[in-house]
Amino acid sequence: MRLKNHTGSVDHLTYCSNIHPGESWDEVLHNVQKHIPLVRKEVQVDGDFGIGLRLSAAAAAALSKPDAMSHFKQLLADHQSYVFTINGFPYGPFHGTRVKEDVYLPDWKDQERLRYTNQLADIFGQFLPAGQTGSISTVPGAFKACVQNDDDIALMAANMVSHCAHLANLDRTQNTCIVLALEPEPCCFLETIEESITFFNNSLFGPASVKQLQNELNISASESEKLLRKHLTLCLDLCHAAVEFEDAATCLSTLREAQIKIGKLQISAGLRLNNVTVESAELLRPFIDEVYLHQVVENHDGKINRFTDLPQAFEKLSNDNKPREWRVHFHVPVFLDDLGDFSSTQFFIREALALHKVQPISEHLEVETYTWNVLPDVYKNQTIDQAIGRELNWVKQQLS
Repeated sequence: MRLKNHTGSVDHLTYCSNIHPGESWDEVLHNVQKHIPLVRKEVQVDGDFGIGLRLSAAAAAALSKPDAMSHFKQLLADHQSYVFTINGFPYGPFHGTRVKEDVYLPDWKDQERLRYTNQLADIFGQFLPAGQTGSISTVPGAFKACVQNDDDIALMAANMVSHCAHLANLDRTQNTCIVLALEPEPCCFLETIEESITFFNNSLFGPASVKQLQNELNISASESEKLLRKHLTLCLDLCHAAVEFEDAATCLSTLREAQIKIGKLQISAGLRLNNVTVESAELLRPFIDEVYLHQVVENHDGKINRFTDLPQAFEKLSNDNKPREWRVHFHVPVFLDDLGDFSSTQFFIREALALHKVQPISEHLEVETYTWNVLPDVYKNQTIDQAIGRELNWVKQQLS
């Protein structure tokens, strides 16, 4: 949906359809037809409804067929809907099977990640509204353990620059502006804002990338750097940043100072447990599942420790007299703050949206609570469409 902010510009607010299980295009189409009207009713949208579309590689291949594309464009028109952002993070199955660290594969060292993301852009250009910038969020390079040396980093950057060339050509030939948005996440190559800025400045915007894009597009160095900064952006996920014990104001100011655009702001909340002990940590055991990674970042008396999943955090936990806080990468509905014996990182969302009201962070705002199907039942006392609508209404209230 389109929300006018105090600057007079427009915020596009939606939720990510990766909350709905569906890997094939037929399943995605069914979800759009079933859920969008129900969510629209909950939010009471009068105008066009923005969609945050998640497409697996299989769904993208099917949608690229002319008949499927024609049908989808008609569906968008019939439902007064438009797509302004695509989640190109999970390539393969994302629900009902073990995902864990495989969600980052193929990573940006792999040509298949480049091919898939190029295809998403080609598809997107066919239904992105005229004059509307589109965003594609993607994996933060790779899972951290899969990046071994500088050659791996250079390879990831080179593939991203090739994708930038693809986006620049779409913009030039079709007047279609799409940006790639890298999404930092705990235990990944891009994990913190500091790491992200280093990669953007040294690799994506560095001399080798400028030269590569020059050669691929036959343009000047200055035009090359301009296009790199235009099409290669950051997806700031507020759950991920809060879990990393980032500071919202510092995140935004350092990114602006580095001239790194935030192509998408993902509005999500994680789990937060203060005064962690062996006994109190048991409150989080119901959140362990066999589908997703739930990375834990621990502040143990000022020392930051990281664990790739909740079970690893439990294994290392011992009682002592030093203060300990856990923040967990498990997306919970953003309207939940007090979860009984512990809380969420909703405070970080409130801080970020308050800053957004003063100086817009991004024109793309997307609520992402993909863990609905593994959320403990005690927190699912409404239908999924009611919960999504409640999340969007909560965000609208924060922005009003």
